[in-house]
Amino acid sequence: ALESIDFRNALEQFQDLVEKMIIQKTKESSGLYTEDGDEIDYDKFYSTTRTLFGPAVKDQNIQAFFRKIMSNPDERPEWPEIFGCFTGEMDGMSSPSKESMVLLVSEKQQITHSVVKRKDIIKGIVKVPLLDLTITASQRGVLTVFNKQRKSFFSYSFYFHQDTAWITGCAYLPNLKYVVAVTESTIILWDYKSKDSKSDGFVIKPMKNCLLCVCTVTMADNLAKDTILMGDDKGYVYLLTITSDDFIMKQSKTGKVSQFKVLDSESFDIPKRKLHDDWVGKIKYFSALKRFGSCSTDSINSFVLDDIKRLEDQLPVKEFSVPKGVNAFTYCGKAKVIVTGG
Repeated sequence: ALESIDFRNALEQFQDLVEKMIIQKTKESSGLYTEDGDEIDYDKFYSTTRTLFGPAVKDQNIQAFFRKIMSNPDERPEWPEIFGCFTGEMDGMSSPSKESMVLLVSEKQQITHSVVKRKDIIKGIVKVPLLDLTITASQRGVLTVFNKQRKSFFSYSFYFHQDTAWITGCAYLPNLKYVVAVTESTIILWDYKSKDSKSDGFVIKPMKNCLLCVCTVTMADNLAKDTILMGDDKGYVYLLTITSDDFIMKQSKTGKVSQFKVLDSESFDIPKRKLHDDWVGKIKYFSALKRFGSCSTDSINSFVLDDIKRLEDQLPVKEFSVPKGVNAFTYCGKAKVIVTGG
């Protein structure tokens, strides 16, 4: 690979070359150009660029860069284009895993494993960076955990079916190591690590309103418990804390649902508060802010951002009104900005 100081010098010479080409092309267009020994044609541009950067640049990128300058000298291309960093396709690359000698470009890997069947759709995708896991939940009840090991993906799936209930969202419980998903009337807790993954899990039911979204509340402590937030179709936001003891103490006598053990929802303390006058479309906890956010298509109470303690008291919450409501939101820690989409 090129040394950084050599690359910087080569880049400065390359930028000088481009500037001369632009001046030359501008004069040609104005009819002011007179030929001299410093004229830069394609052959000179190619040989100079190849001398500066060696095999780090490809012929097709040199050609594309030259054509771009000649066709429109007023719109100056960025220098990373000479390395093909802005091209849509990896032209001429024998393998997508090859690394550029100058720049490392992030690459996408397609998962060809089919996790849903026809007439089914993915309703939730959650990434767990610390464990390198990706979790998906389909509307008709397929929960899948993708585990990236040895540069390939291994997946563990199970199919949850209960009458006509659809899965509406999923999350990951980092302390209990369970996958949580919500349906219209139940909360699913799946122990994906179990050898008998089709039967090792729990269902919390019944839930009176239709649950639409779920997220995990990330805390600093590492106790054997996890807290989740949920939103429903009546504008309520729920707070539920689950411990490992709950799996033993609160099993229902009603048997099993889809081979999962049933936990009675009445035995849990689940604070809830009506924050919106319409469906809760999305809910998320921001550990950096120690606040949760929830949004709705409600034009009056469109977006709420506050402490989870507000779900257990009746103090005013910080809320924002947006015409026709909010469908999505996210937080950027670097810019300290929350962005909403309506």
